[in-house]
Amino acid sequence: MPASPPIPADRPARILVVGSGWRFLSGISYYTCRLSNALADRYEVGTILMRRLLPARLYPGRERVGRPLADLRYADGVRVFDGIDWYAVPSLFRAVAFLRRFRPDVLVLQWWTGTVLHSYLVLTMAARALGIRVVVEFHEVQDTGEARHRWAARYVRRCIGPLLNRTDGVVVHSRFDQAALDEAYRLGGVPSEVALHGPFDHHLPDRPVREPGDDVCRLLFFGTIRPYKGLEDLIEAFESLGPQYHLTVVGETWEGWTLPGEMIEASPVRDRIAFVNRYVADAEVNEYFANADVVVLPYRRSSASGPLHIAMSHGLPVVVTAVGGLVEAAEAYSGAVLVPAADPGELREAIVRAAGLAGRRHTDPSSWGRTVDAYARLLARIGVAQPVLPGRHPATTGQDSDTSSNQTVPRLSPDLR
Repeated sequence: MPASPPIPADRPARILVVGSGWRFLSGISYYTCRLSNALADRYEVGTILMRRLLPARLYPGRERVGRPLADLRYADGVRVFDGIDWYAVPSLFRAVAFLRRFRPDVLVLQWWTGTVLHSYLVLTMAARALGIRVVVEFHEVQDTGEARHRWAARYVRRCIGPLLNRTDGVVVHSRFDQAALDEAYRLGGVPSEVALHGPFDHHLPDRPVREPGDDVCRLLFFGTIRPYKGLEDLIEAFESLGPQYHLTVVGETWEGWTLPGEMIEASPVRDRIAFVNRYVADAEVNEYFANADVVVLPYRRSSASGPLHIAMSHGLPVVVTAVGGLVEAAEAYSGAVLVPAADPGELREAIVRAAGLAGRRHTDPSSWGRTVDAYARLLARIGVAQPVLPGRHPATTGQDSDTSSNQTVPRLSPDLR
């Protein structure tokens, strides 16, 4: 790899983020946008979107592909190339041309699915030929649905090596993910940083959190319905709760996992369960969280959770299983009730405890400022110096960057005791 040229003193470092686009909408689409916008407060930022991830007929949410469901937008100062298609020609060549024109100091690849691997290899080789550093941010080692298919798992295992061999640094969301990644790929001396997930506070209603006006406690499960999400545990636990509890399930079924839906239809308390079996638009997301008292996320495994961060941004109590990276994501949140996975009895008791926390806004401890600080530390470790320029925010470790921007209470509020 050619030596990286020094960054001119009259400009900040230039970062090119590559991640999920809006056509195949998912939590990574939102994360890519929020990260790019956050980095733009301190760096010059461009973004390449993965537009068509795979043939639409193979995608679990094929009916909604291309529909305008997201309201979030990239900041005006972020240059966006939309985007790369799975079949590469001509979109991948145009993306390489965009990379050469933008000439970043660092290429940041969002990793969440093996469908992007061949495109990432081409972008990485083009970047390395220009002396550009490469960072991979792992959201998980491999998508669980893909890992169930032997051919997909084998493809990633065999072909990710050339990508990782050309990687200068790695970003993960938790120490749990850091250990899992090292076990899977033995990255050895590759520098890594833990960057806790920033807040998803773009999903906020125009009114405050719902104030209790009756004796009903409204529970919400939100997110795709997949085998690892544990929704069947929640349905079993819910059936043993009293009539003052109502449950709303909002999510699109993936991987053919229809068991939770079948349990809902056969439930003796079906009249207290609302089932919205689809991927909802942003305006609806706001409404469902605004009308909830407690969010319940009974995952059996997970590296990170967008619904958890939406719940914390709303200041809602949340029951979440103590699995994977979720413990680190929620441990500083006063509204979190942690519970063992796959245990409906314990889940029921946790829901009752969480109901006692409803009716007040809890402070979200997450911050995009801290995420960017983690990136700044990693860039320094891989030799990308960062001049501090007027109008840009330098790296900070103070309290001002420690909480979500939607919070109106101080960080050391009684809620955090």
